[in-house]
Amino acid sequence: MKKPVLFLMLTAGVVLWGFGALEARAGNIPLPTTLDQLLIAGNTTTAANSNETDTFSGFTFSVSAIPPTTPVLVPGQINVAQFGPLGIESGLTLSGAFFAPAGTIVDYKLSYTVSAPAGFVINDALLSASMGVNGATGSVVITELLTPSNGGAASGMTISTAGAPSVTIALPPANSYFVQKDILIQGGSDGSTVSIVNQAFSSTPSVPEPTSIALLGIGMTGFLAFRRLFKRTSVGFSKRS
Repeated sequence: MKKPVLFLMLTAGVVLWGFGALEARAGNIPLPTTLDQLLIAGNTTTAANSNETDTFSGFTFSVSAIPPTTPVLVPGQINVAQFGPLGIESGLTLSGAFFAPAGTIVDYKLSYTVSAPAGFVINDALLSASMGVNGATGSVVITELLTPSNGGAASGMTISTAGAPSVTIALPPANSYFVQKDILIQGGSDGSTVSIVNQAFSSTPSVPEPTSIALLGIGMTGFLAFRRLFKRTSVGFSKRS
């Protein structure tokens, strides 16, 4: 094969690879989608409401089971949609046939970062689920740890088949939170299920810290004083002229 022909073939291969890389480039994934799309590095999604639009990013997922041969859901089988009703809160709804057969335990772990728009802070979170047990010995427990981006203390939430299926907590104001969610399903004697897990957040405009307000006040005072001095200097100069 002649060198020019070989060079052209290599060039064409590089160009095709480049187009493929651009097509697979990370970006914002519209809802609804499946979890596997959000696990691609760099992919994000947004939950938009009339009152706010939150961004969800940095998704991770893992699942373990006892015994290890227990059937489990893979990310492509978990649907991700916007939490409703619209106009209330921004958030995500996870749905799928989460199931632990009798005599088994299945544990799903999911994490992501939720961010409010610039100039806003997240101040509460809602966690709810549709779950059930087919026998008296089964159970479902969903726990969550929310860590603020500003370095503050983490907050926890828990719902279960033995307690409340929904809980809302107030959060220390922060622009974003790292969320770690655990869905523990114990099959018991006849199996246990989870079909829907809801997650929603509320945010409000951030309020400047007292220190920032004080610095702004000092700056404005200095500016006004300089302006008065400049006027006096200008007037004095005009009179001398």
